[in-house]
Amino acid sequence: MANTYSNIYPTLFAQALQVLRESCLMPRLVNTDFADVPVGQGDYVNVAIASAGTVTDVAPTAAPQAVTDEVAVKVPIQLNKWRKTGFYYTDKEAGELGSGLRVRQMEERVRALANDINAFILAQYVGVYGITGTAGTTPFQSDLTAARGARLLLNKQLAPFAGRKVVLDPDAESYASVLAQFLAADQRGDQGGIIEGQIGRKIGMDWFMDHQVPLHTSTALTAGALTINGVQAAGAGSTDNGRTGTISFAKATNAAPVVAGDILEFTVGGVVQQHVVVTGVSLAVGNTTVTVAPALRVATAGAEAVTLRATHRVNLAFHTDAFAFASRRLTSNVESAARDSMTIADPVSRVVLRMEAIRQNKQDYIEFDVLYGAKCVRPELAARIAG
Repeated sequence: MANTYSNIYPTLFAQALQVLRESCLMPRLVNTDFADVPVGQGDYVNVAIASAGTVTDVAPTAAPQAVTDEVAVKVPIQLNKWRKTGFYYTDKEAGELGSGLRVRQMEERVRALANDINAFILAQYVGVYGITGTAGTTPFQSDLTAARGARLLLNKQLAPFAGRKVVLDPDAESYASVLAQFLAADQRGDQGGIIEGQIGRKIGMDWFMDHQVPLHTSTALTAGALTINGVQAAGAGSTDNGRTGTISFAKATNAAPVVAGDILEFTVGGVVQQHVVVTGVSLAVGNTTVTVAPALRVATAGAEAVTLRATHRVNLAFHTDAFAFASRRLTSNVESAARDSMTIADPVSRVVLRMEAIRQNKQDYIEFDVLYGAKCVRPELAARIAG
């Protein structure tokens, strides 16, 4: 490093990493692939995910047995988010940092970058179709009914027990944290609730609070019944082994829009079926085909009444493998204008962060940037807790 203050850049970067680690929750909770390996913006990184295994009969024989190779399941994650933030840093502030002071300007900029990453991962909720709770009503106000519902959905959707998480918005977490089951030491098994106000690991899930838990906005259906349009086979319209498919809906009167992330529900054989809209469309008067996830699990008889979940806060219960996040260092095709640059693949935040310093107008311009992508890769391992 060629400048007078280059010796303080590691200190500045260390402070930035501390803020990133404090503020960036979601990359630590999901399936993550990060490395200081240069890639181009828009490139894909293959993130390995667990897949269901198979068993076969044992058939003793003298002949050698054919062995089936296990093929690792990898999901491509596009690194299409290249985000930056920066601030000017005066010589006076450089001197103050050298005296042990913190750079508050830098902390706020890095916190904004962390919030950007967090929000993007949480926004992948639109692929999640399982839902419990009541739209518009904050859960956990009096009991653990919503947690029971989420746990039931994860169990039915065959989510592994190890690695389950719950992420709540501040309102839901404030209620959950003071429930007797989570507060009283004789019921929770430790004093963390009454002393620290932390829920921790309870009923088989690790509980967290995030102030960026998103709000899903649904447009209320217009007057006129919405029903299933006739007999439709299980797996109808699917080209990806049932991950997505199509359902034809009939609207009696008054067209109505649905958007990506809306959840449509109907009952077949006494069992409620939940499907999330993959691509927004207007439900015309008459019949409209909608791409949903998952594909129909059971055949419909036709005329089943369909309801749309109203606007709700998307608290989440999920297994680690439900979502995937990837971060890399960006390949530079031109020589950087920065005179100093530092990059680290942080094992704590699981984000690859770069800091560059550029001298401008008798002061330094410090810029941080991150290249990343995220995706809901196994929606069956997640459930919304409506609030």
